[in-house]
Amino acid sequence: METEKFVTGYCRLMDQSRMVALVLEDGHLTETDCAYPDCPHVPNCPVAAKIAMEDK
Repeated sequence: METEKFVTGYCRLMDQSRMVALVLEDGHLTETDCAYPDCPHVPNCPVAAKIAMEDK
């Protein structure tokens, strides 16, 4: 089952707050509208931390 969720927070790459759309299939992340997981700021990004919590 496909689910769409949104997370908000400070994006280090864009240097601003934003809302990121996530698409999950059976609880696993299949797509985002940001550079996650390839973004160089993932280790320190609040948005990436929220995305990682959603991907089970």
